Amino acid sequence: MNIKRSIVLRVRVAFLVILLFSFAIIGKILYIQFVDGDKWRKLAVENLVQFRKVKATRGNIYSDNGSLLATSLPFYKVAIDPRIADDKVFKDGIDSLSRFLSAFFKDKSSLEYKRKIQDARAKRKQYLVINRKMINFQAKKEMATWPIFREGRSKGGVIFEKVDKRFRPFSYLAMRTVGFINEDNKGAGLEYSFHRDLGGTDGEALFMKIAGGEWKPMHDESEVRPKQGIDIQTTININMQDVAESSLLRHLTAHDADYGCVVLMEVATGEIKAIANLGKQAPGVYAENYNYAVGNQGLTDPGSTFKLASVIALFEDSNIELEDSVETGTGTYEFYDRLMTDSKPEGYGTITFQEAFEKSSNIGISRKVNEHFGLNPQKYIDYIHSLGLADPIGFQMHGEAKPFIKKPTDRTWSGISLPWMSIGYELKISPLQTLMLYNAVANNGKMIKPIIVKETKLADKTLQAYETEVVREKICSDNTLAKVKKMLEGVVERGTANNINNTIYKIAGKTGTAQKIKNGQYIRDYYCSFAGYFPADKPKYSCIVVIDSPKGYKKYGSDVAAPVFKEVADKIYATDLDLHQPIARTKVSPEIGVFPVIKGGYHEDLNYLCNELGISNHSFKEADEWVMAKAVNNAVMWQQKELVQGAVPDGTGLTLRDAYYVFENAGLRVRHVGHGRVSRQSMPPGARIVKGSTIYIELE
Repeated sequence: MNIKRSIVLRVRVAFLVILLFSFAIIGKILYIQFVDGDKWRKLAVENLVQFRKVKATRGNIYSDNGSLLATSLPFYKVAIDPRIADDKVFKDGIDSLSRFLSAFFKDKSSLEYKRKIQDARAKRKQYLVINRKMINFQAKKEMATWPIFREGRSKGGVIFEKVDKRFRPFSYLAMRTVGFINEDNKGAGLEYSFHRDLGGTDGEALFMKIAGGEWKPMHDESEVRPKQGIDIQTTININMQDVAESSLLRHLTAHDADYGCVVLMEVATGEIKAIANLGKQAPGVYAENYNYAVGNQGLTDPGSTFKLASVIALFEDSNIELEDSVETGTGTYEFYDRLMTDSKPEGYGTITFQEAFEKSSNIGISRKVNEHFGLNPQKYIDYIHSLGLADPIGFQMHGEAKPFIKKPTDRTWSGISLPWMSIGYELKISPLQTLMLYNAVANNGKMIKPIIVKETKLADKTLQAYETEVVREKICSDNTLAKVKKMLEGVVERGTANNINNTIYKIAGKTGTAQKIKNGQYIRDYYCSFAGYFPADKPKYSCIVVIDSPKGYKKYGSDVAAPVFKEVADKIYATDLDLHQPIARTKVSPEIGVFPVIKGGYHEDLNYLCNELGISNHSFKEADEWVMAKAVNNAVMWQQKELVQGAVPDGTGLTLRDAYYVFENAGLRVRHVGHGRVSRQSMPPGARIVKGSTIYIELE
């Protein structure tokens, strides 16, 4: 009996607990419904419907001739609201649409696509992603003609959601210079530096969250359309950039160096025509990850290229002459407790000041600087500041390194600081700053700020033009300029860079080989450079080449960096007709009464003309479309003018119309001067074509 009562009591207690718990749940529901109802309804709406950003189309980046360096291409995600189409349209088109989708995407059978769309329609789904694969604009146009899809968004339910993707037509060319921008608006290069212009203004639209976590645009009157980004036109020349990168890569690989850079600048305008930065990723593998030419990664002791600043300071503040003698001894000289050496083990002995510069004698330059500025080193530092080497350039790209020029008041200044600074140690500047100094010498003393972006524009309208900015009207006197120009030319003609001397055009410049420091000690590891300009008698381009830590027995600037400069200069000289001296040409008169002068052109046209004029003409073998003419007795023999795919055609002898046809079909832009037939072309026949490049032809 007690057991029965105990069980009944427990049941009643349990029932009472459950009843109280039920009342608590009902109470909470009523509280949520009537007291907190507005709060939770608002939260539900926020989670299911919200305004989201609509990305603006990013602006384009162009080269100096209008070739695209970076652009945004539209891609589309294909979706459908399967409820929209009426029964007849859906029934008549679903089979054909499924077959088209299966054939296009090649991932499901037509039956699987049909079931997928039918099931979504039966469940009244508002949004169904057809396939995760993005399609391009041409595919979108094709799909818009398919059954159901051709009814459009309002009657067929098809949704093409646009997604822009960044595309580089020239692939890895100038990769670090063009740069990137990520989703957090962090990046590098022009993409990052001009992000405010390129990025445009994002729009805003109302989106609804649907099953599967997808967000469907609602397209109501509250939608704010995005504003397209602004385009930027750079100063980069595609051909010169290709030459600089190819040459740098070849020499970095040959010397197994750690990194290197090349900067090519137009003397009069300061426009950077090429900037290449390559760092070692693995043995024999190099990529553009850092901007060694401008950024902190390339900030280091410049070495002997800095001697130009030292000799300018000496010429400006003393009466020293090129012919004055300098005692360099047997190759070593002691400054206080530190021994300075020259690269020639036995030394240069007594030489002229000009020879000390041409042979890059550390002892010769540092002794003269120490003798003249030793009692007042601040005066030497003031000259360095006056040359613009102690201040940031204010370059158009983010990440510019800040130079370091030691001062006599610094804690680390010592008795050896001045002589070592005079030859490019105990200070740090970037390659671009060194180039700016050499460019000023080439520009008759006028120092200008390097630029890499010429203008921003929207369509064909220029929004902002970046003009050449003068940093120093004159870095030194004309007398000093004449002396240093002679010294820089002497370096190539007789000095450390005589291996790049040539008889076609003159180069002026200076080699640099800076020994590196590790754990406070100099090691046998070098920073090699060459800075200069060409043609020396009428400078058009200045250039600096840096190669860091080359391996093997060739470790000096003359062996490692100067050949890259020469290779770049040679190719530019060969393709720039303005740099060439005009060559007198002998005019050839046609033989009267035989046949007119025929040079070459389209075979069918020339054959027709000869036949009409009664001129005998034949082919050595089956002639191609384009031929050259050769006179044999009183007849014309046609010789094949072979056109190689991907190579620059030989346009010599062609009329202007034929030349344009041949070159443009090869993928080149054409610019011409003169009248008659092609006598010269800026790109040598057989050279590799970079699509979108410009070839200049001269007719006479």
